[in-house]
Amino acid sequence: MAYDNTILKARNVIGAYNPESKRRVLLCAHWDSRPYADQDADKTKHHSPILGVNDGASGVGVLLEVARQLQQQAPAIGIDIIFFDAEDYGIPYFYQGAYKNDTWCLGSQYWGRVPHVDGYNARYGILLDMVGGKNATFYKEQFSQRTAGKYVNKIWNTAHRLGFGNFFPKEKGTEVTDDHMYVYNLRQIPCVDIINYDPNCDTGFGDFWHTIDDTMDIIDKGTLNAVGQTLLEVIYNEK
Repeated sequence: MAYDNTILKARNVIGAYNPESKRRVLLCAHWDSRPYADQDADKTKHHSPILGVNDGASGVGVLLEVARQLQQQAPAIGIDIIFFDAEDYGIPYFYQGAYKNDTWCLGSQYWGRVPHVDGYNARYGILLDMVGGKNATFYKEQFSQRTAGKYVNKIWNTAHRLGFGNFFPKEKGTEVTDDHMYVYNLRQIPCVDIINYDPNCDTGFGDFWHTIDDTMDIIDKGTLNAVGQTLLEVIYNEK
């Protein structure tokens, strides 16, 4: 149910590799896009949906390529890929009704309570969010650092070893409400949020965040490659 009590026909999309394995890693992203461009400078656009090419589609695109690679070369562990729905359906800034908690990340909240496998567990998870922008920087998100610190370090160290240190600065970012919080809080699975953070921007997420400018024009293949290669290296080194 949405912030305004609308019943949403949301749907998570889930796939599994090597489902028999008890040694599992969860990979996830959200596949919906924000229905309101409520951060756009033009207030007449605030009720317009965004394309969400970076905020939504970029993480899905990387994980689809990861899935293709897993088909060609099987990992030593089981992998689950989840595309969460309704992550970006939180209360818009123009809403005049009563404030409610937990209006974001509805798909992961549902999955956390009703997982696709009874008693589902994984060693850890990795969430991708806004991973395609030009000159993106993925600082160490603080909820991830606090609850999944050793996996944060593993991923960032891997990125630096592969030559992607410019994308993965070893510095603290901020704490972000995102799907990884519900993966941890509801299923006790430590989950790392790889999310673009711009310390020089008022929102922290870039000038295009939740605006009609979140289009293909802001996407960079180099950023997608850095995230995807890092992810694959981490996965194939799991035993």
